[in-house]
Amino acid sequence: MLISFRRLALVSCLGLPLLAHAQLPVQANPDHEAMLASTDARLAANKRLVYDFWREVFEGGHMERADKYLAESYMQHNPNVATGRAAFTELFSKFVKPKDIQAKVKAPLVAITAEGDKVILSFVSTVPDPKDAGKKYTTTWFDMFRIENGKIAEHWDPALKDNN
Repeated sequence: MLISFRRLALVSCLGLPLLAHAQLPVQANPDHEAMLASTDARLAANKRLVYDFWREVFEGGHMERADKYLAESYMQHNPNVATGRAAFTELFSKFVKPKDIQAKVKAPLVAITAEGDKVILSFVSTVPDPKDAGKKYTTTWFDMFRIENGKIAEHWDPALKDNN
């Protein structure tokens, strides 16, 4: 059994360069209401909380609504954003100006997943291809939130430190 697993791992690793060129593009799911649905009322409420935060505060730029969604002690694990609701609103107020709030999240959502006190938003991310100048490819970006007492208490994403 162990030998078979090792062979499978070796074949998988050797085949990775070939698979990289055969990538299927990441596709957004246009049915946001279906992604927000859950047979568990608490999970559905947590999904809706994160979704509405994303629409109203993050995309809509309405930082005055941050206290409706973020705990004051909001913990941030993105290395470019300080911890705390005040730090979040101070930083994002510099980049996002208030605008009309849309009925749906504008970013290309792939999935909204909820389990326990966590909600994950998965997005299509289109990035420049480092091996082919002028071309782009798709990958997936994830934002994960922990909900506590009806507010977003913590956030994770795969962001790396900015060079600035």
